[in-house]
Amino acid sequence: MKIILVLVILAILFGLGLTLGTQNDQLVQVNYLIAQGEFRLSSLLAVVFVAGFVLGWLILGLVMLRLKMNNSGLRKKVDRQHKELEELRALPAKD
Repeated sequence: MKIILVLVILAILFGLGLTLGTQNDQLVQVNYLIAQGEFRLSSLLAVVFVAGFVLGWLILGLVMLRLKMNNSGLRKKVDRQHKELEELRALPAKD
């Protein structure tokens, strides 16, 4: 339910952005390393926003993958130590 609500809100914001973007047809000149170009401001903002969103999700995915791998290694270590502890508890006590 929460995911559906978030997706509906994102769709509404996206639609609002498209509506406002179509009304803004101002051209801006962009100078980048190799060349320069003239783009509509709304298109430029949309491209930069999407690129930032995708880059953010990629970085988040890589961080989550690293944490899951680390967590998996730590779980194996805990399981090994738990097994060793159970084996030590099963040994007869020396007086």
